[in-house]
Amino acid sequence: MRRLDPHETWAAMTGGALLIDTRTDRQRARQGDLPGAIVIDRTVLEWRLDPASENRIPEATCYDVQIVVVCRQGYSSSLAAASLRSIGLHRATDLAGGVEAWLAAGLPVTGGPADVRE
Repeated sequence: MRRLDPHETWAAMTGGALLIDTRTDRQRARQGDLPGAIVIDRTVLEWRLDPASENRIPEATCYDVQIVVVCRQGYSSSLAAASLRSIGLHRATDLAGGVEAWLAAGLPVTGGPADVRE
C-alpha cells in the first residue's frame, strides 16, 4: 500500500477522496478537526465504509472510491487502511505520520464542528 504524505492527502481530498478521521474526540479537541474529514470510530469503520453494508455511510457508493484514513500518528490508520483493502476497497490508504505530520506541514485545521458519523 502506498501511503500518502500530508500534501498528497490534501490533493486527494480536494480531488474527491473520502478523508476518514479515526481519532478520538479528545485527540480532535487537542489537535483540531481536518476540513472535509468524516469522523468514524475505528471500531465501526469497515461496516460504515463497505458499499455492501446496509449500515454504510451515503458516500460509500462503490469499491472504487478512494479513501484516506487518518489517525494521530499514522500507525492505526495503516492497519485500518489494510483492513479496508481486505474487504475490497482497493484504493484505501492512509496519511503517513498522521495528523501530527499534517500539522507539521502547515495544513489547515478547523475548530469544528466535525462531521461525526455514528
